[in-house]
Amino acid sequence: MIDAITHVTPALADGRLLLRPWRSADAAELHDAVRESVASVGRWLPWCNADYGLERAEAWVAQCQDHWRTGEQFAFAVRDAASDELLGGCGLNQINAMHRSANLGYWVRASRQGQGVAAAAARLVARFGFAELGLIRIEVITLPDNQASRRVAAKLGATFEGMARQRLWAWDRAHDAAVYALIPADLDQPAAAQSAAISS
Repeated sequence: MIDAITHVTPALADGRLLLRPWRSADAAELHDAVRESVASVGRWLPWCNADYGLERAEAWVAQCQDHWRTGEQFAFAVRDAASDELLGGCGLNQINAMHRSANLGYWVRASRQGQGVAAAAARLVARFGFAELGLIRIEVITLPDNQASRRVAAKLGATFEGMARQRLWAWDRAHDAAVYALIPADLDQPAAAQSAAISS
């Protein structure tokens, strides 16, 4: 299933948002969005910091393009469908082909937070994972006190499964994490081709 996806560049849309794989031309906008969001996003995601330069943005975009081709992860730029403004990022990573599962990550630039962007983008990406990749489980793993991220998971209909000890490594130390999980039924989305295995 993944092999077929790596040879296309899908766009996901809901009328308000447009999600597409990252392009080289996005790097400058990504740099600006990250720099504006250090105080909010950077509180939870260590890569979002004041040292984030254009070179890192360019390297990230190139890495996303490589990972898309290999099926290692599927990262989308989240854009406003009307203005084409870059709003943030959302994607699936840590893909486990054997067990048909993945991690769902998302972030929204500071100036567009609190507008439902993360939940809407995450729903589009989760549907993509179930319908196009044949996933049967998608996890959201977040620091326990990241209430904004936890609210997004709840809005998606994800089930809180508990606190996992030392589940995340960030800022050079281990952290416990809240674990949420989605299955296709949570989005009323049947898994694509139940008999098809994810191939790497």
